[in-house]
This record gives sequence, C-alpha cells and structure tokens, in this order.
Amino acid sequence: MKTYTYANQKQLRKAFFETFPELPRRRHRYSWGQGNKSDELIHHVDTRCAFVNWIDSLQRTGEISEALALRATL
Repeated sequence: MKTYTYANQKQLRKAFFETFPELPRRRHRYSWGQGNKSDELIHHVDTRCAFVNWIDSLQRTGEISEALALRATL
C-alpha cells in the first residue's frame, strides 16, 4: 500500500501555488460579452495548464492517488 503526500484537493491547491508563486492566482470571468456577471470565474490558461501537468507528474511518481488526480481542480 502506497503512502500519499497529499490527502485532499485543498492541500494540492495550496502546494501548487507555493511551488509556482509566479503564476497568476486571480480568476476572471469567462465571457464573450461585456459585463456578464453570471459567467463562471476561471484561472488564467497558463495556470490551468501548469496545474494539470503538475498533477499528472504527482500521480506518476505516486505522491497522489489516481482517484485524487482525476478529481483535483483549481
């Protein structure tokens, strides 16, 4: 049985932004129109791509379980 370094998504997000402090944390609204306050907030594309790659590397090295890797989100 493997021992995992991270147990939940909150720990992963915290560790991610500590590992990559230069990436933007601020989220923005995803909208084609101007001023639509109902659109969801999303992270910058560079942040999202870095997060996915980082999660993948953690799962491959056994630091997180496959189940946690599949459900992890920013």
